[in-house]
Amino acid sequence: MSSPAGNAASAAFRDPHSRGEMLSERIIVSLFFLPAGLWLFSVGGWPFAVFAALAMTLAAIEYGQLFQRTGFRPALPLLASGVAVLVLARLPWGSGHTALLLTLVSLAAMTWHLVDFERGAARSGTDFAFTLAGTLYLGWIGGYLVALRELPDGAWWLLLSLAVIWLADSGAYTVGREFGRHHMSPRLSPRKTWEGYLAGIVTGVLSGAGLGALLHLAASPGSSVGVVSGLVLGGVISAVAPLGDLGISMMKREVQVKDTGSLLPGHGGVLDRVDSWLWAAALGYYLALCFS
Repeated sequence: MSSPAGNAASAAFRDPHSRGEMLSERIIVSLFFLPAGLWLFSVGGWPFAVFAALAMTLAAIEYGQLFQRTGFRPALPLLASGVAVLVLARLPWGSGHTALLLTLVSLAAMTWHLVDFERGAARSGTDFAFTLAGTLYLGWIGGYLVALRELPDGAWWLLLSLAVIWLADSGAYTVGREFGRHHMSPRLSPRKTWEGYLAGIVTGVLSGAGLGALLHLAASPGSSVGVVSGLVLGGVISAVAPLGDLGISMMKREVQVKDTGSLLPGHGGVLDRVDSWLWAAALGYYLALCFS
């Protein structure tokens, strides 16, 4: 039996007006945020770290609210504050104090849910797991946005990593919509096809190489940002980062919602938008280290 959320999603997919309206909203929102995003990429430092922490904190709140729909009680204040601290800490300390911070967050979460159980919560053990998983996923992995930006030529590596996943997603969507026949993950995301996925990888490789060549001209002398590094980075990110999108789809399917939130018209929630950023930044960070 299909869920109400699934029926609504299918109806929206079939309705050309709904698709056109959603596309228009997406374009407007993207154009609104693009100048600010590029400025933050170029400035780096605390302005970018605060932006990344804010985005991940909003995503963490949406994550917690997803599971609250099914009666679980993840600790939203701890989720939000833990994620913010883990992301912001990457700027002054890198990953040097991560073990201590994760230990303190884990202890705080355990204490919170022990008290919550004593007050009548029925599934505090599972609630604790949700709190810890969300903090680790969005705080630790999300922190790579800051870590990547702080590398030598980090602005170019960050721009390359995120641009590649955006372009790869666009290529996958365009080809999958027109020529997709073989479903990639029917239960999680019925619209994703193997044809679209392969088109996304090709788009990622080509755009990575092209952007790498362009950014090499703007980067510092001797920079490792270039055609080869862009090609490799584009291939790896476009092949692996879509798992982040499927992972969030898995959560949404479990709680039977179409979007994680409604903060961004046409895009859904913040968590819907950062799902691929997380792995693009993490993979971009380690690939940048390999080429440096």
